[in-house]
Amino acid sequence: MTAPHDSAPSPGAAGAVLAAPPAERARTVAARSAAALCVAGREPARPLAHATTAEGQVLVLVPTDGEVAATVEGSPDRDPSALLMVSDRAPVPLRDPVRARVWLSGWLTPVPERDARTAALAFAAVRPVGDLLDVGRTTRLLRLDLAEVVLREGERCTEIGPGDYAGAGPDPLLAVETRMLTHVDRCHPEVLATLAGLLPAGLVGEDDVVRPLALDRFGYQLRIERPRGSTDVRLAFPRPLTCPGQLHAATQRLLHSVP
Repeated sequence: MTAPHDSAPSPGAAGAVLAAPPAERARTVAARSAAALCVAGREPARPLAHATTAEGQVLVLVPTDGEVAATVEGSPDRDPSALLMVSDRAPVPLRDPVRARVWLSGWLTPVPERDARTAALAFAAVRPVGDLLDVGRTTRLLRLDLAEVVLREGERCTEIGPGDYAGAGPDPLLAVETRMLTHVDRCHPEVLATLAGLLPAGLVGEDDVVRPLALDRFGYQLRIERPRGSTDVRLAFPRPLTCPGQLHAATQRLLHSVP
């Protein structure tokens, strides 16, 4: 059984915005690679890759000779109902590594041959995978026309309108988050110790372990793992970042701030 964990108030400024809008958070989760695809009651399968393009179109890459492609072709209107579930896992080892999940449901249809190249380029712009080079031969692009988007974070589920999802973008630090947190966790215990020192007195016990959980434009999120259970807490930047180039300076200001 997974140990329970909860959230503590952030030490950031009172009234500060500490989280992105739900649509942005859903787009960030959907940009992760771990996914399962359920089509028309079939057993879940792992697509070769998936992506939400800059324009908000959800695309799925599958083998041409696989069960998913066959199901789409065999459905009466070539648009069976489908569910794409994407999991967001912490980049460092934790007892409970799943940070969030997003469910994208709707109708799966083949991308027309005339549009395949344009769709493949839009896919590659956000997720450049080698299997895109085989579209039209051994791989096939499918389009998921959204009917519903649900974001789950911990025990909280949030419904997001397909239009809001399509119009949002992922967090601007998405591309550097994994590398940054992994580096801090493996190579800079002194940085973690400094960040932990910014937390309210008494929040970290003698037997607790502080780990980096997440990083976004609003700040760092730490997990305090206890012998029983855990607590997640945010350390907010003075202001939200707009690009990865601002991360170093913002981190330095945070590390040298006075609790």
